[in-house]
Amino acid sequence: MSDTNQGHPGSQTRETKSRPVGGTEFSWCKAVPGGTGITVLALLVSKFPDIPLIQAALHQLQTSHPFLRSKLHYDAATATFSFVTPPFPHIQIQLFDHSSTAGILSDNSNNNPSVTPFHLILEHEINKNPWSISQTTDQDIFFASVYTLSESQWVVVLRLHTGACDRASAVVVLRELLKLVSGRKENSDLELYNGNGRIGLGIEDCIPKEKSNKPFWARGIDVLGYSLNSFRLANLNFVDASSARCSQVLRLQMNPDETDRLLQGCKSRGIQLCAAITAAGLIAAHSSRGLPGDQRQKYGVVTLVDCRSLLHPLLNANHIGFYHGAIMNTHDVSGSDKLWELAKRCYMAFANAKNNNKHFTDMGDLNFLMCKAIDNPGLTPSSALRSACISVFEDTVIEDSNEVQAELGVEDYVGCASVHGVGPSVAIFDTIRDGCLDSACVYPSPLHSRDQMQKLIDDMKRILVDSCVNMAEGES
Repeated sequence: MSDTNQGHPGSQTRETKSRPVGGTEFSWCKAVPGGTGITVLALLVSKFPDIPLIQAALHQLQTSHPFLRSKLHYDAATATFSFVTPPFPHIQIQLFDHSSTAGILSDNSNNNPSVTPFHLILEHEINKNPWSISQTTDQDIFFASVYTLSESQWVVVLRLHTGACDRASAVVVLRELLKLVSGRKENSDLELYNGNGRIGLGIEDCIPKEKSNKPFWARGIDVLGYSLNSFRLANLNFVDASSARCSQVLRLQMNPDETDRLLQGCKSRGIQLCAAITAAGLIAAHSSRGLPGDQRQKYGVVTLVDCRSLLHPLLNANHIGFYHGAIMNTHDVSGSDKLWELAKRCYMAFANAKNNNKHFTDMGDLNFLMCKAIDNPGLTPSSALRSACISVFEDTVIEDSNEVQAELGVEDYVGCASVHGVGPSVAIFDTIRDGCLDSACVYPSPLHSRDQMQKLIDDMKRILVDSCVNMAEGES
């Protein structure tokens, strides 16, 4: 597929390029129309955004990272998807004045005074789904909007298709955008990442063969095992399993002292933060069900692994695309479980699976089951499409405030993705910002209510904080 472009300033004739989606990308192409995989980066700023400057910066990002200017093409005849990459940047910022923004806030407020306008815009964007509309035309995978909250506050939002931009990519996009807008990033620096106008390969094409080999019969047994185990998994109680769903967001925040003690607790036990968050989530989830203390139930946990450093060719952190693998573990939990003991079990199960390359060998199995659940919701409890109780990331995003953010008036920002199609009951996007844990917790509503999930998040924080109070005494 090609397209001649001779009218672009300073350009030579260049071609539109395309490639079929990979297996993991295909599962996201199936998931996003239903509401899972809409990635949003939202920034609350106190200085009026320079729209032409931001527009130019976004075009520079699309020039430096061709994937960001790609469109998603669907071929109805073959029921297949492909990424089509035009030769030139084309993103246009959608600007909402104060009146338009006020209307959006009014439509989304639900008369809940505890939800800030910034939070409402975040939830509004995470539920805007151009990919759910007709598949007869090519769809962009990257959108930008600016909302006017008042004369002194604005929200800048980037929205991306997760199949083309995983969490690590989203972090890169945000960091580069801020540097470009502040004038601290030169064009030559960016061209080193995904140059030559080509988008990268899908993750399956980059996995070393020795790490992905799996006998046919083993694959069949694992698919059957995952399927049967899914019927045995416990879930958070469903509040409304029949109404149309959207994604909502809560934040789990801790102060510097609480965060430091939590990190020290993880370090002293040789585990990662994701394991402690997982354990707290499972204990809180089990407690919410009001079961007898000695009754054990099995819960599913999905841990997402950034595979860039494990691929061939090795990809650097700035390589845009979806290069995460998923590891699915199940854990028996009772009311007597303690945080650090369960966290250690969770981490060891995850580490053993990763050492056995399960994030590679089981990739096709999990993608297959994900697509099957999307096509047949009735295969899941109450047709809830819940694949696990909780999902976490192996690596925590660490950010510190800097001069660039101060110059641009950045007061707050959140990055997360929707989960109201197929997915967990709660997805945790953990960040340590200026030494404080600040996690976006996304859940499907009204399958789960805001009050129900707020209590869950509050319980998770309490469990984490209380378990660190007497850490020096060596409690398990």
